[in-house]
Amino acid sequence: MRHQLTRRATALLAAGGMLAVAACSAGSSTTGVRPSSGDTRQTLTVGLVAEPASLDFTRTDGAAIPQVLLGNVYEGLVKLTNDGSVVPDLATSWAVSPDRRTYTFNLVAGAKFSSGQAFTAADAAFSINRVKTDWTISLKSAMDVVQEVTALSPTRLQVRLSKPSNDWLYRMTTRVGAMFSRTGVDKLATNPIGTGPYTLNKWNRGDSISLQRNDSYWGTRPFFQVVFLKYFKDPTALNDALLTGTINVIAAVQAPESLAQFTGNPKYHVIEGTTNAEVVLSFNNSKAPFTDRRVRQAVRYAIDHKALLDTCWAGRGTLIGSMVPPTDPWYEDLTGLYPHDVARARSLLAAAGKTGVTVRLRVPTLPYAVSCAQVVKSQLEQAGFKVNLDQLEFPAAWLTTVFTNADYDMSIVAHVEQRDLGAVFGNPSYYTRYNNPALRQALVAADQGTSTQQVQQMKRAARLLSQDAAADWLFLLPNLTVADKDITGLPKNAVSESFDVSALARS
Repeated sequence: MRHQLTRRATALLAAGGMLAVAACSAGSSTTGVRPSSGDTRQTLTVGLVAEPASLDFTRTDGAAIPQVLLGNVYEGLVKLTNDGSVVPDLATSWAVSPDRRTYTFNLVAGAKFSSGQAFTAADAAFSINRVKTDWTISLKSAMDVVQEVTALSPTRLQVRLSKPSNDWLYRMTTRVGAMFSRTGVDKLATNPIGTGPYTLNKWNRGDSISLQRNDSYWGTRPFFQVVFLKYFKDPTALNDALLTGTINVIAAVQAPESLAQFTGNPKYHVIEGTTNAEVVLSFNNSKAPFTDRRVRQAVRYAIDHKALLDTCWAGRGTLIGSMVPPTDPWYEDLTGLYPHDVARARSLLAAAGKTGVTVRLRVPTLPYAVSCAQVVKSQLEQAGFKVNLDQLEFPAAWLTTVFTNADYDMSIVAHVEQRDLGAVFGNPSYYTRYNNPALRQALVAADQGTSTQQVQQMKRAARLLSQDAAADWLFLLPNLTVADKDITGLPKNAVSESFDVSALARS
């Protein structure tokens, strides 16, 4: 089986507030980010909400870092188009053996790292092997299936899997597929070195990150010479920044009700689409009361999802019912499994002996989470729960308390990584602490079977999750982007981890 497509496919924007990466120097200035000289037409400023805590996504979890780095500083052998297809990037083509275990990639000639060194198959082999040996985040498991990696020549790479895997090539479009320099991994947290169209310029912590166009880039030269990514914790301040010309793009609107001030205004264009970002009301499945399925089910029945979406996100978004967005081939509308039924919720809670039980809802200080948490608290208390609501600074406090230490009962966070059902619920050590052998069996069967079996088994996995009330899926975040009228290249949907600014231009 051979795969070969044009090198430059449609670029992708990530869901949620996408972040950019900074340079080797991490300054402390919080002054404006506009340049003092140069062609302002070739300067872009994007408004975002969640700043990365580090630039090393090999050791720091969360979507903020790859949303900046992938496609801009780092590239992979393959990437995703806006419709979710896998297409060439640093690989020009690839062949798959009849037993589906051996991939042979032909690589581009002439690509260089920002350090000046040539990118070769040896760097690709190093990067893939390093995921298994040096990465510490949970997503590294995507490379467990890799048995052997061989550089056949400077431009040919062979990857041998231990078993057939439908998922492996797709995962190579994510952060685990990023290509690193063999001599450029000593300071990943502050100085990433990649082959991409941009390099790091400066990181003013707490304020902004800037990217500089890589004028020796091997591929298509991006329009913007300098891209600034400026961070706002307050949604109103983010909107005001666009209205006053401080920024050119709001990557993800954080107050959907505010769109009215931009819609119909000839100075701006508004894009409304969808994302991969499932807003999950997660349960700590390893501790009481959520070890009891009846309590988990009570939560699901207690939530009026339509009312919640209307209240906390202005009715914009999609109700899904499980951990699969409509853009995936195995999507099914499972919202009918747990219709809103407060009486049923109260009955289940009573049967479990947990009426009046107190639970800690610990959410990150992100606008959607804070807004929805108030609605969740109110609806659960109407069903007989007592809810203590804590807001934890994001990313540091939430990542440490909830994600790493699982010191919580419930939380709310948007999982923006594509096809992340297995990552979130297939690993009992993940922060959801969900342990279901039947689910893992379905995931294995989906990965190793035919394409038809993959769809069947992934539907089975999604239904298992939903029926078992492993979590509650509040809604799927919409892609709401607002930009100056002359900014082009913004896609309707956000289906990748990457916020690829190289696709943007000015008309």
